[in-house]
Amino acid sequence: MPSVATATAAREHPTRAPQLPASLAARCEGAQWHRNRVGEAGAAVYRLAQPGRPDLYLKHGHGAVAEALVDEMVRLRWLQGRLPVARLVHFEATHGEAWLLTRALPGRTAYQWLCDSPERMPQIVTTLARTLARLHRLPVSSCPFQAPLTQRLAQAQRRLDAGLIDADDFDDARQGWTPQQVWRELQRLQPTTHDEVVCHGDYSLDNLLLDREGRLTGVIDLGRLGVADRFQDMAILWNCLDEFGPQAQRQLFAAYGLAPPDRRRLDFYLCLDECF
Repeated sequence: MPSVATATAAREHPTRAPQLPASLAARCEGAQWHRNRVGEAGAAVYRLAQPGRPDLYLKHGHGAVAEALVDEMVRLRWLQGRLPVARLVHFEATHGEAWLLTRALPGRTAYQWLCDSPERMPQIVTTLARTLARLHRLPVSSCPFQAPLTQRLAQAQRRLDAGLIDADDFDDARQGWTPQQVWRELQRLQPTTHDEVVCHGDYSLDNLLLDREGRLTGVIDLGRLGVADRFQDMAILWNCLDEFGPQAQRQLFAAYGLAPPDRRRLDFYLCLDECF
């Protein structure tokens, strides 16, 4: 099994500080910079280590990525007190550019724990499933963010038309497919019923942090949070757990409190996720 140091080294590398606005540079003075290699989704992600102070994370992007950082910032503020999320330290946006600085949360990702301690899979998956159920129980009426399927499909079609869908990044089940094939499958699988809840939007193993006791310490990457079908989240986590065997996937639905999965809806939302 990889050590913590090895796992961390594989996920980031030392780097220099990027060019920063003066107000942000003052907050980051004296930090050691590390570029994150995992799940950047268009943004540049850095870990800042400052002696005697908690680590910070900085996300930076231009254009559409900057807009996504604005989305994440407002969702981060809304979710404070509802789930364990990072504390916002500084946010700045100007001229199509944005910087989001947050305090690092304790713990390691669920993916790291599952790789290092596979014998703890039932406990870890149960924690993730119950956290997801807790998120999905938040009153829909209290959530100001909407992520309707019509909007997501329209965004997916715009990305398809613009040639922005990366077929090389498709899941194993769709390796060798073209973006057009994924789009046709989306049309074929489109569900007729929807079960709307407050969704994370990218509820993956790398976006969930746990401590050594298996307790949830943080939920990150909140830019897609909004009211949507619960299978949006279920499909992504179910797909992530495929690497750890069918028992992990069955454990997800049992711990969440759902009957065996509706495979058609799972496949639909996995095809949709390929477009982003």
